[in-house]
Amino acid sequence: MFISFSYSQIELYNKDYYSFNRDSINNSNNAMIKSFLIPGWGQIQNKEPLWKPAVFFGIEILGIFSIYKYDKKAEMIRHDFESFADKHWGLERWYNNTKKIFPDKWKEILIGTHKLELNINGNYYYSDQLVSLSNNYPWGSIKVVRDRDFYENIGKYDQFVGGWDDPYDNPFDQKGNWYTIKKGKYESIILTEQKDYYRHLRDKSNLLKHYAKYSVTIVMLNHLVSGIEASLNKNRIDNYLPKIHFYQDSHTRFLVKGVKISYEW
Repeated sequence: MFISFSYSQIELYNKDYYSFNRDSINNSNNAMIKSFLIPGWGQIQNKEPLWKPAVFFGIEILGIFSIYKYDKKAEMIRHDFESFADKHWGLERWYNNTKKIFPDKWKEILIGTHKLELNINGNYYYSDQLVSLSNNYPWGSIKVVRDRDFYENIGKYDQFVGGWDDPYDNPFDQKGNWYTIKKGKYESIILTEQKDYYRHLRDKSNLLKHYAKYSVTIVMLNHLVSGIEASLNKNRIDNYLPKIHFYQDSHTRFLVKGVKISYEW
């Protein structure tokens, strides 16, 4: 009872009653974060061979340059094909030529499966109403809204081929200003020389836009790979390679009194 009473006065969970040593923990591994921000930075911190940060940094510079180059060129060509369409495609011409091209079903073609937005004195309508609108308003007051959908539709769909200003001839001949080409195995598309040139410009601009997107992807992957590589290399150095310290003593036979092996993370 005396012994139990004596020990009960000690607070078993109070650290002041115990002697202990606390090891320091090195948590300064921010090489991954640095490489996520600037590819190659973490490799420099890890003191890796200079070719590694040079490769990551070089890919970064090349990727950024490619993004700027392709996007700028795509925008220049976009302005070119939009200006070309503004000059050579007209709403009233589309209305009148559609009657010639499709004499038996021109109203159905005007309505079609796609629509152009129209602006008349601040009010908005769609091209499927054009027959009635042309009877109530002069052509000078009917403005087509030239937005992204407009520039896509006039180059993509036969419905709008009549708006181009090529001299009209039979649109289904294989020769002349108006002609058809095969698109796939079954579908044909009606082209004019102006429309064909416009489609060429637009396709070139879109292709360059895709190249710019690919360059963005490469830059993002470069950040990711550089960060992961820096982290793995840092862990390989710090975690998996032990630090060995020998306690020397000149009075022992082998001059070594003990060996300490430590791991830091």
